[in-house]
Amino acid sequence: MNKKTLILGASTNPERYAYLAATRLVENGHGIVNVGVKAGVVAGVPIELAHEVYTDIDTITLYLGPDNQGTYYNYILQTKPKRVIFNPGTENPDLEKLLKIRGIEFSKACTLVLLASGQY
Repeated sequence: MNKKTLILGASTNPERYAYLAATRLVENGHGIVNVGVKAGVVAGVPIELAHEVYTDIDTITLYLGPDNQGTYYNYILQTKPKRVIFNPGTENPDLEKLLKIRGIEFSKACTLVLLASGQY
């Protein structure tokens, strides 16, 4: 099942987990949207700024630390994903509260592990 995924904190650096997640998501048949601050292309998809609000996102997977997430709160909430994945190091109780209020599922997990274990 294709779960269109927005990667928040996308990176063109092959050593970054966001890069690996983009690649593995595409390899597993999931559509992706790369959102980041530096231009580039990852897994054949350009990295864009958080301007366009997508309404068909199943999952947002976070690769931004809590200190860098605040400016994206409204963007995340307007996207209305089915779930948000807090990858290791991105856990944020403030954002979790906002998601809970709006009935958006969230989990503290690793996108790469979920994909590798067939739990994505």
